[in-house]
Amino acid sequence: MSIHIKTKDEIEKMRVAGRLAAEVLDFIEPHVKPGITTAELDTLCHDYMVKVQKTVPAPLNYAPPGYPPYPKSICTSINHQVCHGVPGERQLKQGDILNIDITVIKDGYHGDTSRMFYVGDPAIQARRLCDITYECMWLGIEAVRPGAHLGDIGAAIQKYAEEHGYSVVREFCGHGIGTKFHEEPQVLHYGRTGTGIPLQPGMTFTIEPMINAGKAGIRELADGWTIVTKDHSLSAQWEHTVLVTETGREVLTLSDGAPPQPRLQSGKS
Repeated sequence: MSIHIKTKDEIEKMRVAGRLAAEVLDFIEPHVKPGITTAELDTLCHDYMVKVQKTVPAPLNYAPPGYPPYPKSICTSINHQVCHGVPGERQLKQGDILNIDITVIKDGYHGDTSRMFYVGDPAIQARRLCDITYECMWLGIEAVRPGAHLGDIGAAIQKYAEEHGYSVVREFCGHGIGTKFHEEPQVLHYGRTGTGIPLQPGMTFTIEPMINAGKAGIRELADGWTIVTKDHSLSAQWEHTVLVTETGREVLTLSDGAPPQPRLQSGKS
């Protein structure tokens, strides 16, 4: 496993890219309302990235081995869609929950982040899933420090999700990021403390747990990209890009409109 440790100059470029990615989510938030299509959200984000920020939408035409080129600039995953939802003509409706996943490239470096959005007023159960998933992500972030292990991140996320009655999607994970969209290491959202490689200052990677209200099983739709829950239960995801520092961690994908770090619960809610 070859993990690229970022230099000071590279870290500064990662900070810029991360902030810009988060600002796309700030920009799109007021547009997330009943009646708008996910394709319209994609167009709005694309134009903001390209024309205003002068960034490159990393997902557009991204084609990892075995996948068709991704046809849009953002990912929009609604309700039981787990990740990689392809924007289209589906209109958002009252009560939906929506994940918007943004990755921009600025000066050759990637910033990657996602948030959950409420369309109108979702059910209490949907809000609770989004809240617990957000807390899962932050528990994973708080496990990041020099000398900790990758497994510490996944263990914190898995324990919290399962003690609240939810399941962790295992087929997708966080990843190293820099000049490449996906680098080493893989950051699992489940695992055991004290396992995996030790964390070192200068590592940059995403933490992006996908948490299902029902069972963990997933399947891929015919478009070759969109992932949904097998049991049609709701799914939620949040994502930040994180830097390991000399003393702990720095979240690179914060912006003025980013939700605040939660006051984490203890035990079951």
